[in-house]
Amino acid sequence: MTQTPVRTAWLVTGAGGMLGRDVLAELAADPRAVATGRTRGELDITDPAAVRAAVAAHRVVVNCAAWTDVDGAEADEASATAVNGTGTGHLARACAESGAVLLHVSTDYVLPGDAGRPYAEDAPTGPLNAYGRGKLLGERMVAELLPRTGYTVRTAWLYGVHGRSFVATMLELARGRATVDVVADQYGQPTWSAALARQLAGLGRAALAGRAPAGVYHGTAAGRTSWYGLAREVYRLSGLDPERLRPVGSAAFPRPAARPAYGVLGHGGWARAGVSCQPDWRDQLAAALELPRFAEPAAAARAAALTLSRG
Repeated sequence: MTQTPVRTAWLVTGAGGMLGRDVLAELAADPRAVATGRTRGELDITDPAAVRAAVAAHRVVVNCAAWTDVDGAEADEASATAVNGTGTGHLARACAESGAVLLHVSTDYVLPGDAGRPYAEDAPTGPLNAYGRGKLLGERMVAELLPRTGYTVRTAWLYGVHGRSFVATMLELARGRATVDVVADQYGQPTWSAALARQLAGLGRAALAGRAPAGVYHGTAAGRTSWYGLAREVYRLSGLDPERLRPVGSAAFPRPAARPAYGVLGHGGWARAGVSCQPDWRDQLAAALELPRFAEPAAAARAAALTLSRG
């Protein structure tokens, strides 16, 4: 007689965003998971009572809720930190009370960005901007309140089929401009949100099984490149001429918030958890660009380029 698998209740905050939607899709394919998503409008993580009520009866919480406007955080650090720092603390406290596992998504911006080799998970932190400071506070609250069941997963350079991203922007610009200037002196790891969602689900299952040590993990693609290198690969894989791209320094695009020059992360923690590292960023990008979200604007950009060449 076939037994029905025991199903685990997961809560995904920030469920309307790029990563949150991918996490829900990943969990929907798992017969052992029952996932509940809460969008920003449905759950304000700065409200501790609402957080406590939402977390109750869930075994795993995946926190994808975040203030993601980096430059906006520079102008209103208090509001950004209320979400990224204090709000994360509310989730951690509620998980501590209920016994739930917390997977909290953080960022490479908690690091100083001045290294010459990939940052290990235990590398000293030193954020350059308000956004990074708020996210670091969130990390510290997870570590303090959930020393055995709290997991911080830092990621960077996310793109996906939901919402805006650098990859989508490059394809949009290719349709309307003959040349595009792209920053070439910032380095990181372009990461497909679907690949990160798969990794988060794997980490949650490993945590429930008692295989994954609590602490910091780095959820980024293997390899490294610059924004310019990423743009060239987007163009190449989309059948566009990479020579239309021009490398420039960060000074060409002054922003209110400083950006780290080097945000490449090491992935040593995953072996201890028994969870696979992500594939190389080029392989992730090639798979993502086959999806309609990117393939259709790429086709439009190719058509526009053909028109320009004939004109």
